[in-house]
Amino acid sequence: MRLTRWGVPRSLSSLPFRLLLASTALAFGGYALLLPVVPLWVSRGGSGEFGAGLSTGVLMAATVGTQLLVPAMLRRVGHRPVLVVGSLLLGLPTPLLALTADLGPVLAISAVRGLGFGMATVAGSALVAELVEPSAHGRAAARYGYAVGLPQLLFLPAGVAVVDALGFTGVFLLAGITPVAGALVVAFVRGPRRAPAPRRDDAVPHPREPRRRLPAAPVLAMLGCSTAQGGVITFAPLVAPGATVAVPAALFATALGALLGRGVAGTLTDRSGRPGALLPVGTACATVGLLGVLAAPFASVLLVAGAAAVGAGFGLVQNDAMVALFAAAGPLHYGPASAVWNIAYDAGTGLGATGLGAIAEPFGFAAAFGTTAAVLFLLTPAVRRRRA
Repeated sequence: MRLTRWGVPRSLSSLPFRLLLASTALAFGGYALLLPVVPLWVSRGGSGEFGAGLSTGVLMAATVGTQLLVPAMLRRVGHRPVLVVGSLLLGLPTPLLALTADLGPVLAISAVRGLGFGMATVAGSALVAELVEPSAHGRAAARYGYAVGLPQLLFLPAGVAVVDALGFTGVFLLAGITPVAGALVVAFVRGPRRAPAPRRDDAVPHPREPRRRLPAAPVLAMLGCSTAQGGVITFAPLVAPGATVAVPAALFATALGALLGRGVAGTLTDRSGRPGALLPVGTACATVGLLGVLAAPFASVLLVAGAAAVGAGFGLVQNDAMVALFAAAGPLHYGPASAVWNIAYDAGTGLGATGLGAIAEPFGFAAAFGTTAAVLFLLTPAVRRRRA
């Protein structure tokens, strides 16, 4: 492993890896900017709350469905083409949203954007493993997490404010341009090449590494913590409706906690060489955070502290789960590992919005967050890293 003069692996400061981070930030900037804006656009167009929620639901459903297919795409055409096409599909249709707020066309555009987002997320995180040696995967995953998280930290709270400044058309144009710019950046990323197919007249068959079974612990931890964070993001305004300062602070604290958690996990995992060891720490931290959210009606500061703990726990789990899945999959199967990680992330986020809502409707938010905390508490011993 080649190091810089400061002891950092050269692959972490290489131009291809930096370009990947830049393209990721641009793609996620366009994605995050529209998350609160499209539902508002649909609602003002007369589709109501159901239509507003459906616009996000269709986006995420198309994303998860596409993520199942991306590993095969990576094997057939390579990482860079998939990432370029994904970024283009995420950005190019976006300005068309300005033409109409009718639900049908908006859902169709959201589905196409979901296809692109699914391709971009799996190809991007798989490239992290391909461009950086395994001994630095923890820090590489953390830096990729920054490229994903910082745009969301900035644009999720600012989406509606940008509408007031630029109008819906201006936002749609901006959110369309940034992923397309990310696709242009990807053109300069020299990703891994596909191995040539063996010739029929070869005397010795081309060796292939057998597919390894991915461990369940990282996936379970991701599902549990992403469900918790999805619930906090979705229902924090309803848990404390009168806390006009605490609710935005809680949303900001959740995103910031996730970034800090990923950074800490990246350093600790690379130092210890034991990916998966931080999974129970992350689930336990998220459990404690949900208890703080439960106590929000008594003190709004507990909502902020609880949301920060949920975000930090999820950040630890995000990074450690990604590295653990890459280590278990092996270099020939980074694509499937990336797909599993992204599906657990997005499916858990959707479950946090729909599942907790289904519980809260008849039984209240205390039951919804209490149930999630209980599930995380039970998951904590189950995701402990077992000695190989």
